[in-house]
Amino acid sequence: MSKFNIPGIVNTFSALGELLAAPDHELMEVIETERQHNAWFTPQSVLNAVKANGEMLNKTDLEQWIGKYNIAQGGNKKVGLVLAGNIPLVGFHDVLCVLATGNHALIKASSQDSRLIKYVLNKLVEIDGSYADKYSIVERLENFDAIIATGSNNTSRYFEYYFGKVPNIVRKNRNSIALLTGDETAEQLAALGHDIFDYFGLGCRNVSKLLVPEGYVFNFFFESIEHFAPIIHHHKYNNNYDYNKSIYLVNRDLHLDNGFLLLKQDTRLTSPLACLFYDTYTDLAAAERLLQEQSENLQCIVTNASIKTENQVVTFGQSQHPRLQDYADGVDTMEFLWSLS
Repeated sequence: MSKFNIPGIVNTFSALGELLAAPDHELMEVIETERQHNAWFTPQSVLNAVKANGEMLNKTDLEQWIGKYNIAQGGNKKVGLVLAGNIPLVGFHDVLCVLATGNHALIKASSQDSRLIKYVLNKLVEIDGSYADKYSIVERLENFDAIIATGSNNTSRYFEYYFGKVPNIVRKNRNSIALLTGDETAEQLAALGHDIFDYFGLGCRNVSKLLVPEGYVFNFFFESIEHFAPIIHHHKYNNNYDYNKSIYLVNRDLHLDNGFLLLKQDTRLTSPLACLFYDTYTDLAAAERLLQEQSENLQCIVTNASIKTENQVVTFGQSQHPRLQDYADGVDTMEFLWSLS
């Protein structure tokens, strides 16, 4: 095992954070070209993801995050990482955790997001050359001591079977939900628009459903998110909107339509792309019960209401700005990695 050098780790990753938070010309070129490989990775989406990761890697938060584990020695395990590719750099936090604990990251990147993670890691090595031999980009995972794998409910069964003999974290589908009280301001609902539309709604931290009071009128909500209307000009998003709209019309499903978002009352949590489900509640106690029923399927809850929940709660507009300690599925990745030593 190597000595666990908190100041060195903090300095290295905070320097990387500064680079990502204020992209230079070279990084902006990378950001611009991603759409050639993945149509969902528009320059604005990639820029948002890069900056969000940069802001996450600020020195103060890094010191508090790593310092709380109070470990003197770094790890020496090979940790296989199966990264998702639904939004840009979505797997970076797992890579960060493995490297920050001194372990070796065996990275199986998604074909949808393989270039950005390589670029960021190359920049990390430029900052601190000692990380050059602390990770490997692989096509096939083998000779690993532990696994962190992110996928769908279907692939999770495969992961659990294939990786079940080693310590593992296997993540399944999760979604996020917004709890509205009816007292939200136009600014708060506009911020909620980011939770819904950023990354086209493809992330597990994107709001896929609203909980609203009985009798809630959606006019003010629609007015407040009107400035997101240009999203309909993205051809893949528009295709999903047109398809789901036609399904609702053919099936005569009651729904609301503002021209770029379909709103439908539904008990399910996961809504189709370009759609948003909603359900109603009688009082906050009832809303809390509904949230508790979905607890294991929720990534985070967006609300300004004071509620009791085990899930992560964030304010409007913040679902796509996780902090270092906001672990996916509520599982402490760092604690898991330390337990391998």
